[in-house]
Amino acid sequence: MIVENSLKNKQRARVCGSSVSSSTDAFGAISRTILLVQPTKRPEGRTYADYESVNECMEGVSKMYEEHLKRMNPNSPSITYDISQLFDFIDDLADLSCLVYRADTQTYQPYNKDWLKEKIYVLLRRQAQQAGK
Repeated sequence: MIVENSLKNKQRARVCGSSVSSSTDAFGAISRTILLVQPTKRPEGRTYADYESVNECMEGVSKMYEEHLKRMNPNSPSITYDISQLFDFIDDLADLSCLVYRADTQTYQPYNKDWLKEKIYVLLRRQAQQAGK
């Protein structure tokens, strides 16, 4: 699967200190999602981003990779990458996980890199199918 996005159209997540809003996902469940990122082994680099849904969080991970690519290729107006390259980027991060709010237990459920990659794959496949219609 090839992904191509214009770097001019960016959707930003609210990082480090956002409102306590929640949204309803396709299944009717509240899905506020907190993405925890540690790019390197250094704990000082830890950060988080707060999203209103799992899908927004997955898009945020993709945007994080696109920002990385933009820093590596500052003169390119657009970028193209394969999903395997995105997954390699995720694997190379020291830590990446997310916490998804569950309304039934009023708790956050933790998920690891493999879960994130599966959700990203499903999201990108769905977007590619919709673009092909």
